[in-house]
Amino acid sequence: MSGASPDLTLILKQQKQMLDEFADLRDQLVVLTAICMRVEGAVQSLTLEVRAMHSRHDRLARRVTDLEAAQP
Repeated sequence: MSGASPDLTLILKQQKQMLDEFADLRDQLVVLTAICMRVEGAVQSLTLEVRAMHSRHDRLARRVTDLEAAQP
């Protein structure tokens, strides 16, 4: 662009800088989305684990209650 005016050169430079910044933002968004999805998966797994622990505790409590009721 040897014949480009200084104003056009500045605009092209600024446009390239903006496109680079948008690409950086897009990459950061992809990374943050992946992190959120990983955290969401971990939370779902923990929820399932806590439910299983509660179920196990409830069964154990019922067994203890049955054993205590069976004692003379």
